[in-house]
Order: sequence, then structure tokens, then C-alpha cells
Amino acid sequence: MTDANTDGAPGRPEDERSVADTIRRFSVTPDQAGQRLDLFLVNLLPDQSRSSIQRLIKDGHVQLGDGRPVRANASVRAGDEVTIDVPAPVAATPEAEPLPLPIVYEDGDLVVVNKPAGMVVHPAAGHASGTLVNALLHHVRDLSGIGGELRPGIVHRLDRGTSGLLVVAKHDVAHRALVTQFQERAIEKEYIALAWGVVHAGRRIEEPIGRHPGNRKKMTTRARRSRDAVTRVKSAEDFNGVSLLHLAIATGRTHQIRVHLSAIGHPVVGDPLYGGLRRRVAPHLRAVMRLDRPFLHAARLAFTHPGDLRRMEFESPLPEDLQGVLDDLRKSREEGL
Repeated sequence: MTDANTDGAPGRPEDERSVADTIRRFSVTPDQAGQRLDLFLVNLLPDQSRSSIQRLIKDGHVQLGDGRPVRANASVRAGDEVTIDVPAPVAATPEAEPLPLPIVYEDGDLVVVNKPAGMVVHPAAGHASGTLVNALLHHVRDLSGIGGELRPGIVHRLDRGTSGLLVVAKHDVAHRALVTQFQERAIEKEYIALAWGVVHAGRRIEEPIGRHPGNRKKMTTRARRSRDAVTRVKSAEDFNGVSLLHLAIATGRTHQIRVHLSAIGHPVVGDPLYGGLRRRVAPHLRAVMRLDRPFLHAARLAFTHPGDLRRMEFESPLPEDLQGVLDDLRKSREEGL
């Protein structure tokens, strides 16, 4: 989703996404002057790669307000107005695939699933198949196309390496109702994570999150353009070097828990993107070296049913890989290792 902005503020898009494509306009600030045009746009459009920006420039989809010739290596000047027209992507309709997918609950309005770790939620570049959407199309016969052909019924997401609970809407009315609950922060989401160091229960992390300016795959609490995010530590169990945390999030930003814990110096154990990998660990923590993904699980989900307004609550125990690591940590602690 793009942020509309009609006041012509520097470095922010002025137009909403149209039905067919996306037209965005940017004003070059004095501190951005002198940058190459392609790099200027890459920094403001994290969903576009540098090569795709260069292609758009070559194909005439980028214009400068003063009519100067547009080249990828042209330097932008303070006060320049840059317009970019990004054509709507043409993508294939995902196919149903008989992938394992634990369904926790299902009725005529929605389905709650327990997403396995390693499964991407919806098709994207590099993941045209094997996604949660492909599995849903096989297991759920009355799933509508709401949310778009590539994201039918998807209301929220979990990172590829994160396991746990997701709710999916089956039709437009349910989708709108659930999206509204997310926007109003009426949906309760709780996670279990293992973090490096000692983290105390009751801690509240309230740092805005935005795209990392130097790494498009990462988010950061130091982005120039960011959105508010709140994470609360409900409980903590100390293992002398790592802490088992129960976390509640009031917002659902991309990589939120991973970014917040990393920002306070306690990254999620096993998270390669945000500093959660260690080459050497103390003997009593050796079990964490078995992890091949971040120790992060969406353990609880509660919301109001969009049809009959029942308050619904679901819980998911830790999957075997995470539970096995936790059991060994507790055993080592009991043995005094």
C-alpha cells in the first residue's frame, strides 16, 4: 500500500496507486542533489530493484519536470520534480498444489491455518509455487479471489521462517471486516521467541519501522520513512545467555519482532538477517546451533468473527524443531551445565 501525500512534501509520493499502474512524483531535496537518477529512485522505491528502475528509465516511464533528457546516470538537482510511472505487473494465476497445510478451524467465512516454517505466504519473485496460497487453493474449495489473484483471502502475513497461526478470509465481507480489525488493532497476536541475552518481562518497545536504506531485504527503526510499531514483552524465561519470550504486538509491521529485538540488542536466535547467528556458544546453549531458522512462532491469535461476532481465540504449540531446542536448554539448565 502506498502513502498518499498531496502537500508536495520532499521525497514522498504525491499520488495514490491507480487501477492500472502506479504514478509517483518526488521532489529532490538539497541533501539528495547530485545523486544519480536511478539511485535516487531506488532509495525511495524499495519495491523496485536498480535494474528495474533503469529499465523504466530506458522505456520512457520516468520524466523530469524541466524536460531535460532522462538518463539513468543523470544527476538530480535540488528542486527537480521526478515522475515515475510503474506499469501494473502481469502475473500468472497461482495453481492449487497438494501441499501439507494444517487447518486449525474453518467455516463459511474464514479459515485459520498453522503455517509451517519455510513456507512463503503468497507468490512473489522467486516463489511462484509452494506458497501458502498454492496450498489454500487446494485445501479450501470456496476461497474467493478477494485480495487479488496472487493473494486470495490473505489478511496478514508471517515471514517465511516464522511458523504459526494465520487467518484467511473466504469472501469480500469477511476480508473487509478482518482488515478493519487489524487497522483498529482489535486483533490480538502473540508470539514465542528466543532472544540473545537477558530481556525482562514488561518491557515495551515502541520504535517506528521502515525500509532499510542500504538493504532492501531489511527493515530498520532508523528509516527516514517509517510507521509506528509497538511490541510488548509479556513474560520472559532466562537461560543464562538467551531468553524465552512471550510477545504481544499491537501493530503488524514487516519483520516487526525481529527488528525490534535486534534494535534493543537482543536479536532473535537463529535470525541471519538481524544478527541472530553465533559461531560459538557456551556449552549449555549448544542446542541452539541446531536451528536452521529464527526461533519465532505465532502462538496465539484472537479476533471477532466477521459473521456472528463471536470472540474467537486460537493457540498453537511450538513445532517440534523449536520445542526440541527448548527442551534441551531446560535440561542443560537443570543439570547445571
